[in-house]
Order: sequence, then structure tokens, then C-alpha cells
Amino acid sequence: MQYTYYGHSCFSVVINGKHLLFDPFITYNELAKDININTIKADFILVSHGHSDHIADCIAIAKRTGAKVITNYEIHEWLNKNGVANTHPMNTGGSWDFGDFRVKCTVAQHSSGLPDGSYGGNPMGFIVYSDAGNFYYAGDTALTLDMQLIPRWAKLNFAVLPIGDNFTMNATDALACAEMIQCQQVIGVHYDTFGFIKIDHQAAQDIFSRGGKKLHLVAIGESITI
Repeated sequence: MQYTYYGHSCFSVVINGKHLLFDPFITYNELAKDININTIKADFILVSHGHSDHIADCIAIAKRTGAKVITNYEIHEWLNKNGVANTHPMNTGGSWDFGDFRVKCTVAQHSSGLPDGSYGGNPMGFIVYSDAGNFYYAGDTALTLDMQLIPRWAKLNFAVLPIGDNFTMNATDALACAEMIQCQQVIGVHYDTFGFIKIDHQAAQDIFSRGGKKLHLVAIGESITI
């Protein structure tokens, strides 16, 4: 699978020729100023929760591309009211087969409010299953014992985990998550964008190395095959 990083918690994964874009927040991210949102491909957009740093560019990209937005029920309704009709509502614990891939929604311990102040529903993570492999995106979350359930549901090729601390897990908790979900390859997100979440890259990678796992810190705009 090809993973491309667009900064903060925004990334895409290509599965069977379909572009899955996650938590689009680019325009207002100074670190992603060289990314042109009008060139980003998206067949599906998955939104973990309603905070502006995860949904700010969702409407613009969804309208331009016609991508189907997969998210919780409250965000689905909010998007419909804002002119995005191609949505699929889900909620924690549910799963759905989208043809080229299947999604299961997982618990995320966080908060969720939409940019206009309305209720954003439950924050979630996603397990994505496909013939090409499986991966887990935790969304914004604390370390929780619910993560121990993930290996019951999927054998993972990689996981995308927040590591910035303050609002989410830090690298130490992300390593503990990787152990719970039995995953060797982790891609870090939700770091460096704001002063509250700036990290020491080498220190974070050393934490994973000592734990016998690999932490990938992908440069904004770069792609890796994993």
C-alpha cells in the first residue's frame, strides 16, 4: 500500500487503485503550505472526528472530487447541511464493506466538536481491511485498554498513531499501543503542527527502537510503500 503524508493527521492510502484520504487539514497548516489541495486525489474521505484540524478541508475536497465521506452520524448530518451529499454514516463498533475495502470503527478517547460549535458526535478510529493488507488509524486518542481488542479483529500491516502528546498519546504511549495491537510498523501523525505538540523526532524514534518496533516519520508531501 502507498501512504502519502499531507501534514498533521492528514494522509492518503491507495488501495486497489482507490485513494482513501484521512482527516483533511491542509490549508490552515503552515507546515503544509506547499501542498495544493486542488491536486489531491480522493475517492473516499474518512473523518475521525469534528475538530477543525481534522475536517477543515473536507467540504472543499469532497465537493471537488465527489469522494464519499465516511464518518460518524453527526458529522454526516453536518456535511449534508453544508452541501456534501455523498456520505456514509457510521459509529463506534460498526463495520461496512465498500467493495475495494472494508472499514470497522473503533473507540477513540478524545472529544469532538465541529467548526461552527455544533456537536461532533463520538470520535473514532478506523481499521481498514483489503486484499492488499490491513491497517489501523487510531484518530486522536489517549492510550486505552480497548486497543487490546484490535488483534481480535485484524492482523495489521501497519498502524497510524498520534504521537504529539498534550492532546493525544505521546511516543511512549504510542509504543504501548503498538504492543497492544501487535503491530511492528507505526507511522506517526499529529505532531509538530502547533507549539503544544512539537516533538523531538530522534527521541521518539529511539523509544520505538528500544521497544523493538519501527516508527516512521514521513516528511510532508512524501510517499512511502508499506
